[in-house]
Amino acid sequence: MKQMKLFLGPQHPGMHGNASVHMFVDGDIIKKSYLLPGMLHRGFEKAMERKLWVQNISLIPRVCVPEPDINEMAYAIGAEKLLKLEVPERAHWIRMIILEFARISSHLMSYGGLGGPTGNYTLMYHAHADRNLILDIFEQITGARVYHQYIVIGGVRQDLPKGIEKDMHEFLDSLESRLGEYRDLGVDNPSIIKRIKDTIMLPKEVVWDLGVTGIGMRSAVGKAYDLRKVMPYARYDQVEFEVPTSTYSDARCRVDIKIKEIQQSINIIRQCLAKMPEGEVRVKPGRGQSMRWTVPKGYVYSPIESSRGEFGYYMVSNGGTNPYRIGVRGASYPQGLLGIEKYMPGTRIDDAALWVDTMGVCSPEIDR
Repeated sequence: MKQMKLFLGPQHPGMHGNASVHMFVDGDIIKKSYLLPGMLHRGFEKAMERKLWVQNISLIPRVCVPEPDINEMAYAIGAEKLLKLEVPERAHWIRMIILEFARISSHLMSYGGLGGPTGNYTLMYHAHADRNLILDIFEQITGARVYHQYIVIGGVRQDLPKGIEKDMHEFLDSLESRLGEYRDLGVDNPSIIKRIKDTIMLPKEVVWDLGVTGIGMRSAVGKAYDLRKVMPYARYDQVEFEVPTSTYSDARCRVDIKIKEIQQSINIIRQCLAKMPEGEVRVKPGRGQSMRWTVPKGYVYSPIESSRGEFGYYMVSNGGTNPYRIGVRGASYPQGLLGIEKYMPGTRIDDAALWVDTMGVCSPEIDR
């Protein structure tokens, strides 16, 4: 049979971001595939090198649209290491609250993404409705719903608004009480199980071959490798949480771990709210006008644990007012760029969007 070429994206409900998967199919089976990035390319890394240290705060969130706060954190930690800057204690806890809400938001977006390819729009609507409530909280704290520009070098831009803790607790209680419903709608739904159980596999040898981290790795090798545990930053070493793992990484297993991680993030945020001290939330990284701040010569790699795995900034400073070199390690780069080419072939056409979703591909962080 003659092969036909089809496209997933760049504008498609199953594509997270602007990229295109080119698929050569025989019948309904993908025989060859590759990702074509470049739809979003703005030269983020080179742009950062041409902007002042303080200006980059408004640019970096765009490297990962579904979870922008990880860029702010990795960038801030890297600069603070070069500056040997001590962040106020309260800022550490606020940063963790922001990062864990961002993790829940990203997982909900991905979990709801199961609904489109499987025709279960109720799941998608529920997940996005809850994600919108998180964006409401972000808006109260930062003034913005998506690109917050809130975690900055030296702490956070401003303190939490008065009374926000009550809204956080109400949302967390509500979401936690409905996690069982989410399971019924998604991973335990018979109409979806047939599409995600024992399919879209991510075996251990593929994890090592590609360099996959995060849920992809933890679901395949059974090891709790999470940077929040093995290389704690902020105050993750002062909160209790579990890292879900498995040794059988089909699509259902990876989605199941996302639900379990939402529960763990809820627990972490509650601990942060209980342990967070009063006090300052920001120290200035330099004297005088912020446009003249400099960072001492040196280099640093500042990784953090995103919802998709290890996400880090390699930063070089020559002592000037802007970074000399910046390289971003996108968490989904291995499976998104190499994995689609090597391991998507053999998948059915209608499961291509599920492949991208359950592998945790975020194309903007590839197209940087």
